[in-house]
This record gives sequence, C-alpha cells and structure tokens, in this order.
Amino acid sequence: MPVDLVIFDIGNVLIEWQPERYYDGVIGPERREAMFAQVDLHGMNDEVDRGGDFRETIYATAERYPEWRDEIRLWHDRWIDIAAPAIDHSVRLLRALRSKGVPVHALTNFGIGSFEVAASAYDFLNEFDARHISGHLGVIKPAPRIYEIVEEQGGTAPERILFTDDRPDNIATAQARGWQTHLFEDPQGWADRLVQAGLLTAEDAA
Repeated sequence: MPVDLVIFDIGNVLIEWQPERYYDGVIGPERREAMFAQVDLHGMNDEVDRGGDFRETIYATAERYPEWRDEIRLWHDRWIDIAAPAIDHSVRLLRALRSKGVPVHALTNFGIGSFEVAASAYDFLNEFDARHISGHLGVIKPAPRIYEIVEEQGGTAPERILFTDDRPDNIATAQARGWQTHLFEDPQGWADRLVQAGLLTAEDAA
C-alpha cells in the first residue's frame, strides 16, 4: 500500500527519553530506585502530557513528597537534560523525507510547556508539516481518540499513513485503525522500513 503521510513519535524516536538514566547519574541508582518506587513520576508526567501545567504539576507532586522535593523538581528545572540527546540518524531521516516532499507529522505524548522547552532546544521539532501534541489535544496515546484527531486534521486515509513509535501499545492502537506501522527499536530499522516503503533510497536513509 502506498504511503502518503509519515508520522514520527518523538520520545525515544527523535530524542532519547530515559528519566531513570538521568537520575541514576544525579542521585545514584539506589536512591533513584527508592524514589521511583515511592513516587509515580511517570504518572505525574502523564498529567503534564494531558495538558496539565508543566511547572505546577511537578512542583505540586514535589510538595506531596517533601523527602524527594528537590529531586522531583529537577523533572521540571532540568527537564532538557532528561530529554536528551537527540537521535541524530532519526533526525536525518526526518529531513530526508521532507527533502523528498513527503509530508511528515509528529504524534507525541508531550506537555504544552515541556514541548516549548524542547522545541527551543531542538530545531528539528519545528520542521514537521504538522504536530499533534497531546498536551494541546487533551488526550494521550494509546487512547484511540488521539489517532482519530490525527486522521481528521491530516485528511489522509488510515491505510496510507506510516507511523513509528517505540511503544507496542501505541503501535497496536494505530494498527487497529488500519495504519501502517513500525515499532521503533533503533534508527537503522526505521531507515530500512522507509526504504522498503519506497520513500527513501538506501543512500537517502544513511
């Protein structure tokens, strides 16, 4: 089936997103494990991704756990150090597709404020033809509604969309809607998929 639209997830596709790794480097693995066991930091981040205020959501969580207050606040204060580094090969693939005239969108679980920070630090986040940001839409993957919104806004038949994401649950929802999909494990695998789809040559995808 031909592809008329390519959609990228961002976290762990274009930018590494490994908060545990960041905290291991700041407070050590043992304290990090204790904090993550006590505090649902990923649940807190989901609140931000659904549209909650970036600073207020994180700082409110920090106040509920005073023994971890300073560490939790880093999720906001040093956020760009957590969301790092860029995955350079994936960025090249994004730009190669656009240079070929292939429409490229982003579909990502991202907060309003945190995305503003990211887009200031990573210029390629401003290069999509359209960005579907969960914080603005008020719903996060893998809820089917966010995929419906992409279809409505993009005007592309589901079977002509090719979507990559690092999470199997996000991929499963896309597949259920008839999208073509690629479970992202590394940029070379994604490059190979784009070549297979006839969107890029092997040279383009290097």
